[in-house]
Amino acid sequence: MTRHQKRSGAGRTSSALLTALGTLAGAALAGAAPAGAATWTTVVAGVAYQHYDLSAAAGVTHVHVLSVDLGHAHVRLGLLYPGKVASRAALSTLADGQKAVAGVNGDFFDISEAQHPGVTATGASVGPAIASGKVLKAAVPDAQRFGPELPPGTSTRAVVGVGANGRARLDTLALKGTVTALRRRLPLGGLNQYALPLDSIGAFTADWGGVSRKRATCGTDLSRAAACSTSTYEVTVERGRVVSASATPGSGTIAAGTTVLVGREAGARRLKAFTVGDRVTVRHRLMSGSGTAYRFAVGGYPLLTGGRALPGLDASVSAVRTAVGIGDGGRRVFLFALDGATAYRKGLTIAEVAAALKSLGATEGFSLDGGGSSTLVARPAGSTRVTVRNHPSDGTERPVPNGIGVFTR
Repeated sequence: MTRHQKRSGAGRTSSALLTALGTLAGAALAGAAPAGAATWTTVVAGVAYQHYDLSAAAGVTHVHVLSVDLGHAHVRLGLLYPGKVASRAALSTLADGQKAVAGVNGDFFDISEAQHPGVTATGASVGPAIASGKVLKAAVPDAQRFGPELPPGTSTRAVVGVGANGRARLDTLALKGTVTALRRRLPLGGLNQYALPLDSIGAFTADWGGVSRKRATCGTDLSRAAACSTSTYEVTVERGRVVSASATPGSGTIAAGTTVLVGREAGARRLKAFTVGDRVTVRHRLMSGSGTAYRFAVGGYPLLTGGRALPGLDASVSAVRTAVGIGDGGRRVFLFALDGATAYRKGLTIAEVAAALKSLGATEGFSLDGGGSSTLVARPAGSTRVTVRNHPSDGTERPVPNGIGVFTR
């Protein structure tokens, strides 16, 4: 398929280009760019695309941007994912499968388990995820995340999402849950997560998939690379009653209406008190820091709030990046991905990404997974299928666990 658009001319200085782009904030109309700036082209009404060269500390990089007008009655954002948390697919496959008109890759994820021999990487994402109002998963402990170091004061609970009012915003989502059995109410420490906190009990539902749950008991709250726990226990609950138990976490598809409880250390000891036939009630929800109810949310980490870059953003390591910018009070969203072609692969620092988002008109910014995962797709005019607009740095699309999709009615 035709994957790449013709490149705009190189050699612009970053200050001139960013100033020009700033005048475009909120416009996002084909042909609306002034002289010297890249031109927006319409994907569908309310969604536009542009690409341009940007000079940065490591050299010239190439930027691809989607501008999404959430004030448009027929435009919305949603989570792209393969149907299971512990599963991956190419972004173009996810977009076409869910009939999205455009999108970018999403959260960082468990891509390698080299530190744990015999343990398979789950492919599950790091942070919380909500799709069409349904909670899919919660966040792993901060030390268990896969990806670059978090900026000071941030955590794996950070999300970008769209609330019931149709406006985008940054927030945090924390798991609140309980396991009630034997007249005791126990705290729930995880939901469909590839890593559980020490001494906790985690719940796995049909949304998890068939991948082994052993990885959830490896590492610690302080070290991703720490050994797997030697004290584990698993209980399967069907229709509110215990039907089986095991000393080791298992694998395989979890049927609808079934919950598998996995415990480690103190959590394992508590589960060992359960016997077949016991009544068990599992409740869980994600609580937002703002009290917002989300239609869609995906994890990553914040870069820009209130029009200012977060303090402590790294300004030394340049890489291919994907990010989200929010402007106009949550009505405008910029989906931002760098090109991974050899000529541009050095990319931007995180601090430079925050500045680039601000120059587009964003007051809030959020980093998604980068490197070989960075992918931006959009439908060409007249097509019902998306094409990849940037060059993924792996040379082909890397399968990802989720992404942000742009949908139109």
